[in-house]
Amino acid sequence: MKLSAWARSQGISYKTAWRWWRAGKLPVPAEQSATGTVIVHADPVRPAIGGGTALYARVSSHDQKDDLPRQLDRLRAHAAARGFVVVAEAAEIGSGLNDARPKLLKLLARPEAAIILVEHRDRLARFGVGQLAAALSAQGRRIEVIEEKEIADDLVRDLHELVVSLCARIYGRRSARNRAERALAALHG
Repeated sequence: MKLSAWARSQGISYKTAWRWWRAGKLPVPAEQSATGTVIVHADPVRPAIGGGTALYARVSSHDQKDDLPRQLDRLRAHAAARGFVVVAEAAEIGSGLNDARPKLLKLLARPEAAIILVEHRDRLARFGVGQLAAALSAQGRRIEVIEEKEIADDLVRDLHELVVSLCARIYGRRSARNRAERALAALHG
């Protein structure tokens, strides 16, 4: 198939696929014909459970919104490297503690999204990811996390999130992170 068709089937732009091919980083075998057309020699592989893959990227505040396209690019590259067919993408700004995230809810409601691919576990939700994974598993679906290594100690991570949540309610969302970090520093110091 042509590089443009392969890129479309993987949910990435043709320009990105072209850059990957030029740099020798295309995750599938490809060659350039005499006419200059890049031909990809791999059929898109669907996940074993029969559906496609949905990509989900999230940041907590508008200050971080420039990271959303980078997160999606990393997710697309990982999906392409694993041979997943991307059927949906969602990127939004919202707290990991807030369960009223419309784009995530729409993505979870799509039965053709057999795999929900996220960069870090906390990009999906701060708490309850295990229950969400169990509910998806009952439908033959799953969550795949690219970077499993985050804050190593679960207790420290949970304490941090709890302090952030409480500070957000008391002081407002913008300054919650700074106040929480100062509170944690006072606990450790």
